[in-house]
Amino acid sequence: MPGGRLTQQERQQIALGLADGLAYAEIARRLERPTSTVTREVMRNGGPTAYRADLAHRATERRAHRRRQAAPRGGEAPAPAYGRDAEAVREYEETFTTVLIQTGTPKMMARVLTCLYTSDAGSLTAAELVQRLQVSPASISKAIAFLEGQGLVRRERDERRRERYVADNDVWYQSMIASARSTTQLAETAREGVHVLGRDTPAAIRLENIARFLDFVSESIARAADQARDILHTQPETTTDDGSPT
Repeated sequence: MPGGRLTQQERQQIALGLADGLAYAEIARRLERPTSTVTREVMRNGGPTAYRADLAHRATERRAHRRRQAAPRGGEAPAPAYGRDAEAVREYEETFTTVLIQTGTPKMMARVLTCLYTSDAGSLTAAELVQRLQVSPASISKAIAFLEGQGLVRRERDERRRERYVADNDVWYQSMIASARSTTQLAETAREGVHVLGRDTPAAIRLENIARFLDFVSESIARAADQARDILHTQPETTTDDGSPT
């Protein structure tokens, strides 16, 4: 199975596969690449409906150029923690950021969230974010203010009295509950139309069915979030040398 960066020809094959409606797994099989490689490539370059091979190739070259420019001078970069592949980590962070952007998160805010979620410490200072993202302190301050206003991050002080920014795991629970509430509100609005348009009319029947569907979805989201909330705070099992859980 080939490794290394995708070639321009491979990107063209990905574009053709997407145009033919092929699944990522099938495209990857034809390229003899991992499915995750194709998924990451598509998601960070516009998604399945906007992916273009030439633009994706140029974007990759620009990212590689920026990384070379940002490389520390006068010494080698510190070894990645836990023996991680630094390039794989960078690619994953780009993918995660792209997915956040596609859900509606502004670009800089998405980059900050990605840094926080992929930090082993679970929190970062403004100076650390500036260093990791190679942006100005003002950009970080603006992003944090936005994320804090959305309830996505909080501030705390460490033992050195430095302000640290934390993205709590519980944010995902709160996000799901907020989504359920929004869906419920949409269902209620649809149901109001039933009375306005006349209960037995085709339009009213359509709106009633939409309301019932949204009610079910909203209740399911809220119930699932409540049932799964503890997962966000579960510590992974440790294993012994023979692989059995402790």
